[in-house]
Amino acid sequence: MEPAGPARVERRLAAILAADVAGYSRLIQADEEGTLGRLKALRVELIDPKIAHHHGRIVKTTGDGGIVNLADPGRLFGPARLERGSTIGKQRSFRPEPPCHRHNEHTAAV
Repeated sequence: MEPAGPARVERRLAAILAADVAGYSRLIQADEEGTLGRLKALRVELIDPKIAHHHGRIVKTTGDGGIVNLADPGRLFGPARLERGSTIGKQRSFRPEPPCHRHNEHTAAV
């Protein structure tokens, strides 16, 4: 029988995308029901399909954002760019002003 040694940890490269809505509190204060409805529609119509298309998964959501894990780091920048570009047209339904989506990407061995 071989002596027990430290277990081998297998690491892989992953990409993490953290995103939120800048000015969320102000938008909620101005029109809570409308803001929540429009943000939910953006997620259902645009964000969730883009994440699925790029083989990602939502790790955590918050009231105004969330964290997405993408197993293939090469896929990270596509969804972020597509999400930013695609929301411009959809944001026109926001009053008094559209939300600003901001995000940060990080790639690391996990």
